[in-house]
Amino acid sequence: MKKTLTSAAALLLTAAPVFAAGIERSTQSIGILFEEGNYVETGLQMTKPDVSGKDLAIYGGRETGNVADDFNVLTFGYKHQFTDQISAALIIEHPYGADIAYGDVDPTSLTKGSVMLGGTKANVESAMISVIGRYKFNESWGVHAGLRSSKASGDIRLQGAAYSTLSGYRAKLADDTAVGWLAGVSWERPDIAARVALTYYSDIDHEFDTKEFFGAVQVAEGTTDVTTPSMLALDFQTGVAPDTLVFGQIRRTYWSDFKVIPTLFGTYVPDGLVSLDDTTTYTLGVGRKFTENWSGTVAFTYEPEGDSDLISPLAPTNGRKAITVAGIYTMDNWKFTAGVNYTKLGDAKAETGTPDQARAEMEDNDAVSLGLRVGYRF
Repeated sequence: MKKTLTSAAALLLTAAPVFAAGIERSTQSIGILFEEGNYVETGLQMTKPDVSGKDLAIYGGRETGNVADDFNVLTFGYKHQFTDQISAALIIEHPYGADIAYGDVDPTSLTKGSVMLGGTKANVESAMISVIGRYKFNESWGVHAGLRSSKASGDIRLQGAAYSTLSGYRAKLADDTAVGWLAGVSWERPDIAARVALTYYSDIDHEFDTKEFFGAVQVAEGTTDVTTPSMLALDFQTGVAPDTLVFGQIRRTYWSDFKVIPTLFGTYVPDGLVSLDDTTTYTLGVGRKFTENWSGTVAFTYEPEGDSDLISPLAPTNGRKAITVAGIYTMDNWKFTAGVNYTKLGDAKAETGTPDQARAEMEDNDAVSLGLRVGYRF
C-alpha cells in the first residue's frame, strides 16, 4: 500500500482542475518528495470548461456564450534520494492561467453576444520551476524548503458597454521571471501510512514591462508590479484498514494580495484590472488497493463561495464543488495513473465600475477534466 497510495492526493489531482479564484490550474503539490527512492514522473491534464451566462435583464439579457477556452496542463517531477535522511525534488508546472473571451455582439441575432462585455478577453500564461530539499531527523519528523522560479505574461482587453469610456482598453504584460520560496515540516508514522505535512508558499513579486492601448493606439508604456499569492497547505493521510487510505488537504490562498494595476489604467480605476477574494479549499478522499497491481482513489473538493457574488469578468466563477476518480496501475517499477474530474463551478455576477455593479449573470457552469500521469521508480 505504501508504494502505491502514499502519494494518493498528488496522483488524484492529476485529473483535477483547480479553478481557485478562476485562474489557478495547479495545487503546486510537493507530494513527489514523499515517494520512495528515486522517482520521475510526467503528467498531462486536459480540461473542458463551460462558463456562460447572460447580461442582466435591464441590459437586454443577451447571451455571453461560453467564455472559457479549453486548456491543457503539462507537469514534470523528479525526486532523488541522496541518503536515508536527505532528498530533493525538481518540479515543473503551470500554476496559473486564463483563457477568457466574451463573444462580440452578433448583429444577425437578437440574443447572441453580450452588449455589456462582448469583446473582453484575458490571456494569462505561466510556468514554474521548483527545487526543493528535504531532511529527515528520524523516522517521524522532517523539514523541507526550496526556491520557486516563476515566469508569467498577460494580455487583457476590456470591451463592451460595461466599461463605458474605458471600452477598447488593452494591456500587454511582457514575460517576467521572479523567484519565491517555500518551507514546511512533516510528521510520519510509516506502519500505518500516516503523514501530515504543513507547507507555506511565499508570494512572488513580478515586475512586468507593460504597454497600454486604446484601440490600436499605444497610449502608455511602463512597468506593472504584480504579486502572485502566498499559500498555506496542510496535507494529511492515514491508513484506516488493510490496503485502505484516507487523505486530504486544506489550502488557504491569499488572493487579496494579487492586483494588476497598470499605470494609466490605475489613474481611472485604483483597484486595477482584477480584484479577488482569498480562498480556502478542502479536499477529502479515500484510496483502496484492490490487487497487487490495481488501486483506485476517489475524492471530493469543496471551495466555499466568496463574501460577495460580484466577481471580475476576467475570472467569472465563485466557489466550486468537485469529484475526482482515478485508477492506479503498477507494473514492476512503473506506475500509471488515469483519472476523470467533474467540477461544478459556483454562480457569479460579472461586475465593473466603482462602486461595483453587476453586469451579467454567469450560472450553471461546470468543467470536465481527464488526466494521465506516468511514473518510474529506480
